[in-house]
Parts: sequence; structure tokens; C-alpha cells
Amino acid sequence: MAGRPPTTTISKMNADSQFRWLPLAELRERTSIKWRAFEPDVLPLWVAEMDCAPAPAVVGALTDALHRGDTGYPAGTAYAEAFADFAEHCKELGYTGFKIHGWHDGDRRREAKNLLGVRARVGDDMALMIDPACELRTFMDALYVGRACDEAGYFWYEDPYRDAAVSAFGHKRLREKLKTPLLISEHVRGLEQKGSFVVMGGCDMIHADPEYDMGITGCMKIAHLAEALGLDVQLHASGPAHRHCIAAIRNTHFYEQALVGPDMPNAMPPVYACGYSDLLEAVGADGCFPVPDGPGLGVTYDWDFIEKNRTSHHVFE
Repeated sequence: MAGRPPTTTISKMNADSQFRWLPLAELRERTSIKWRAFEPDVLPLWVAEMDCAPAPAVVGALTDALHRGDTGYPAGTAYAEAFADFAEHCKELGYTGFKIHGWHDGDRRREAKNLLGVRARVGDDMALMIDPACELRTFMDALYVGRACDEAGYFWYEDPYRDAAVSAFGHKRLREKLKTPLLISEHVRGLEQKGSFVVMGGCDMIHADPEYDMGITGCMKIAHLAEALGLDVQLHASGPAHRHCIAAIRNTHFYEQALVGPDMPNAMPPVYACGYSDLLEAVGADGCFPVPDGPGLGVTYDWDFIEKNRTSHHVFE
């Protein structure tokens, strides 16, 4: 969707407002895709970006880049190069697989170009996967990116488009047109629903999570369901429970270091006192992570750290 901008300013506010709305002359100096990827008389309204400078109270807490109000998606190839750089870095650390979480605007061409570029950088001896996180807008967009996955020999294609990954019929049709296995059902909760989804032909691999799918017991039931049907299961995200489940499952492949990136470590706080870590650099020389071998989940918690940083306390009896 595109609109025609006015010739002076985007909007006006009261003189005593803490926000200063910027004239187009200043906005067009930004480096974001909103202002660099289209003709001067086109304003892409689908690109979310503030058209005002940050409030003074916010400016003090932000970086120099944000000080200019430059808060949009960068233009150019910098992000694509960063994906390939990071994949190469992970390979050097010992990782044998790399999964791409791309952009959030559903641009099928950029996603396809990026996944092909990562493959070209790391070569054929690293398993590659892509998870658009249901951001591709249509079935045809998902098909377009899926064909690029086929071309690049991707190991799986996960939750591609905006059905929220719950349409068994839609993904069955997508499977019929692609070679790359579909990993679906992260957003389908529970044993019975996942079983129904896979029997209806909605996926090649089943997703499970001991935190979302009825705990460790539920996760193992889903793994046994997949095994009974001759399929593989993939566990979502990371943690002590995930490591124990993966170690007990034959028909699975990777331990997922979820949502990490350059200078962006695992978001979980350091609540362990036993050396347990899900930081990117904690991978072993063999490309694996150890399974904690203590009682219970095998880890020891740093209760001093937990108590010191506690924000609320709930008791369930």
C-alpha cells in the first residue's frame, strides 16, 4: 500500500508537545528502506516508522543512531551480508546447522535472495533452515520462498506464511509443490491437535516444546507420535528440559539456540550456578551441548541472583 505524501510536513502537534514532527527534507536524509527504496513521490504506508524525533527523555537512553530518529529498516544489502557473516561465524564455532529468522515485512524476494546468499557463503556441508515466523503474506509468497529453499537444498522450511501456521489444508498444498520438508505445528498446541494436523498432511516434521506442549511428558508423547508415523520431530527453543528430551528422542536433529545473533546473546537471564549455559559460544568442539546430569533437570539454580532480581512472587498450592 502506498500513499502520496504532502510537500511540507507529515503532521503537526501542539507547540508544547515533547515530540517534534519532522519535515520531509529531514526525513529523506534517513537511511531506512522507507525513505530510500521508493520513488520520491511514494510513501510506503506499510513500513512502520516514527515520523518524529524521539522525545528528550528517550533520547538520553538511546544510541547516536536513534538520536537522529533513524528507526526504520536499513536499505541496501547490509543485513543480508550480516546473515551470511553470522552463519559463517557459527560454522567456525562448530555448529553444523543454521536457521534463518528473516525480516518482519513479508518481502518474499528479499527472503529468497538472502537464503540463497547464506548457502553460497557456507557451502553445502552445513544444514540450513529458514523460519519466516508466519510473516510471508500469502500462499504464493510462501511458494516463492519455498522454491528458493529447494534450489539451495535447505533442510527444512518452517512456519512460512500468515495463516499463523495452523492450516493443515494450506500446508498440504504447499508440500505438494515443494521438495523441502515443512516443519509446522509450533503454534498448534497439544498431542491431539498435532496428531490431527499431521494425519491431514499438513507437515513433514512435527514441532514440540516441553514448555508449551504439556511439559516433558507431553513433549515425549508428541515425539512418540511422530516416530509411530515414521516422521521426525524438532524441539522448539532451548533449556535444560529441552536437552533431556532431545537426548531421549531418536527421531530428532538439532538443539535450537533460539533468537541469538551478532552481539545478541540468549535472552534468558543467568540463573544457573553450575556452569550451565545457552550462550552461543557454549557449544562443544563436537558441535553439541551437554545434557545436565544432576538431580531433576540436572542444573543448580543461583537463588541469590534470582531473589535479588525478582520482580514478583506467586505461590501455587
